[in-house]
Amino acid sequence: MTTSSPDTAVASSFEAVRRRIARACRIAGRDASGVVLTAVTKTQPDEALAAALTAGQRVFGENRVQEAEAHWATRRDTPGLELRLIGPLQTNKAVEAVALFDVIETLDRPKLADALAAASTKTGRAPRVLVQVNTGAEPQKAGTLPEEADDMIAHARSLGLNVEGLMCIPPVEEAPGPHFALLRKIARRNGLSVLSMGMSGDYETAIRFGATHVRIGSALFGERN
Repeated sequence: MTTSSPDTAVASSFEAVRRRIARACRIAGRDASGVVLTAVTKTQPDEALAAALTAGQRVFGENRVQEAEAHWATRRDTPGLELRLIGPLQTNKAVEAVALFDVIETLDRPKLADALAAASTKTGRAPRVLVQVNTGAEPQKAGTLPEEADDMIAHARSLGLNVEGLMCIPPVEEAPGPHFALLRKIARRNGLSVLSMGMSGDYETAIRFGATHVRIGSALFGERN
């Protein structure tokens, strides 16, 4: 009996997830081209990254600057590659993050906005940014509170940061729909078009509420090590 190679297994997972995204878009009356699949590669081995690239994936999400540098230093010139920081960022890592990432999804406080603006001036790079909103007001979770989101967006814009949207991670014990709806409401009133919301367990719901980017890890690569 033969077993599938890692490349074949990963390619099959990508195909399955893309089919589900397309189906969710059809149900929601949306064009599937309006939803970007971000493959979450934190803690994944080099073989998984190679297999994902072979499967045609070009948008990747990483949680830590140092791990992302190790993952992508030799692949940074891959045509079409887009790296997105989806984990919390310390201000002392702002320069490294701005130098490496195309998009930083976890802007959550004025001090970090200041650091990113300074890093952009220093490096000459200006990654797009998303404001992370802590829709569940969870004390252990990063993100600006919903009632403070408008001020956070305005502050980032005043610094010249390219704020293109919002990101959230709903509480695991709650239905995600209301959280996605809240994020969409905040985005609309601030004229933002990008919504990074939905992970392996709820991305089809997120698409129904307008997600433009879904962050998928375990459904593509299996449970993290």
